[in-house]
Amino acid sequence: MTYHFHEEAEAELNQAITYYEECQAHLGLEFAEEVFQTIQRILDFPKAWQTMHQDIRRCLTKRFPFGVIYYQKDEQIIILAVMQLNREPFYWMERE
Repeated sequence: MTYHFHEEAEAELNQAITYYEECQAHLGLEFAEEVFQTIQRILDFPKAWQTMHQDIRRCLTKRFPFGVIYYQKDEQIIILAVMQLNREPFYWMERE
């Protein structure tokens, strides 16, 4: 199984990496590693995570207050958002 970022989700990820790196050296890298570990859990168990809307699911990161919003299309995971958990919970719905 493979994965693909929606362009806005990729931009969110990059913005968050930059933010954490500005907060503390190497924290951005640690955040990126955590997000990619979360994506690996999704790839291993795509249907294991909480349903947000129809077939769209959310898998939480372990260390940072973020969730990866995604859905499965055939053998690909489409990542709609890398969402900070204190944001409006359904802002990403227009990306479907």
